[in-house]
Order: sequence, then C-alpha cells, then structure tokens
Amino acid sequence: MPATTMPTAPTVLTARALLLDMDGTLVNSDAVVERIWRRWAERHGLDADEVMKVVHGRQGHASMALLLPDRPMEQNHADNARMLAEETADMDGVVPVSGAPEFLASLRGLPHALVTSADVALSTARMAAAGLELPETRITAESVGAGKPDPEGFLKGAAELGVAPAECVVFEDSAAGIAAGRAAGMRVVGVGERAGAHGPDVLVRDLRGVRVEAVGDGTMRVYVA
Repeated sequence: MPATTMPTAPTVLTARALLLDMDGTLVNSDAVVERIWRRWAERHGLDADEVMKVVHGRQGHASMALLLPDRPMEQNHADNARMLAEETADMDGVVPVSGAPEFLASLRGLPHALVTSADVALSTARMAAAGLELPETRITAESVGAGKPDPEGFLKGAAELGVAPAECVVFEDSAAGIAAGRAAGMRVVGVGERAGAHGPDVLVRDLRGVRVEAVGDGTMRVYVA
C-alpha cells in the first residue's frame, strides 16, 4: 500500500467522539522505547532494528510473542512486567508531540478518551512528564483482554463515551493502532511519518495541523491540514 500523503487542503471529518492513542500520538516517548527495547533485543540476540519495527503500538508481551514465538507466554508476561517498571522509571526525553497541549485543551468538554497499550502507571507517568492533561475516560492495558491490533480498546472507549464506533475518529501513529481503529469500524487520523505507511484515512505531520470545532448538535468537526 503506498504511503498516505500529507493533505494539500484541509480535510474535514465529522465525529461525536475522538479516541486518542498516547505514545507517538500525544507523547513522544521514542527515546525511552528505543533504549529499553534495544537493550532487550541485545539480551535475546535479536536485530534491534527489526525489533523496533514490531514494538510500536503493541503491549510488550504481544511484541515478545511475535519476536520469540517459541517462548512460553508466562515468560513474556513476566518480562513485560519488568520492562514496564523500567519504562515507568525512565522519563528522560519524554516530551509532548508538537501541538498536543493545545489539542487536548481544545477537547475540554467534548467527548474523547485515551486508548493506550500502556498500563495505568506508565500512561499516568508519561502524560505527566509531557505536561499533558489526562482525559477523564481512559482505556489502558488493564482494561482489555486483547491489545492492539485487536479493536477491543477502541470499541470499549466508544462504549464508555456512549458513541457508535462509526461516529468516532481515532488518532494513531502505529501499524497496530491504525489496524485496530480500522477493525473497530472507525476513521483514523495518522499522526507523524511512521503512520503514513499504514493507510490512515488522512495523515498529519503533528497535532499542530489539527483543529476541532464543536458544532452544537452533539457533533464536532475535525479539521486536518
């Protein structure tokens, strides 16, 4: 599939709720993710560049299952718990994606939710480190039985907000997240260059290119430029 191109004129989407990924979408945590997963790859004799192609957007144990298919899942879960603790303790280089503070501020009073593969501790720490408000509605790793690319998280987010999936717009950066949004029957705004190769409905360089306007009939217009 060819990479989605940046729009030359604003694209306008109408929605009743927005569902927001965290890492790579609101928070730039790539520095931490690279450090920790490259160390993990070295410990297991894997090519770190190939590992980094897999891990974005997924829960850690799910990435491990793909990378070490013969390893028992209980080992993956134990390893993932250790890595989550490492990640939660390491906020060096965690910053907001450009435009994220203003974007989140514009959503106050509008239906939106955080839908992340991180757990409560990690998502709380990273949003705080980036100086971002936590949405009132949050779907984290603890909330789902199956993580991205399974659509469960996005479907739960829509259900908690009381909005039909087709009336939601997802903001995502990763292959797994974009696949999850599509599987949920939602439109997907890809954020950043990584998203472009995975077929979002529209692509934006960062959140400075997004504007949200309440319409007054319970809907909002999302302008992506």
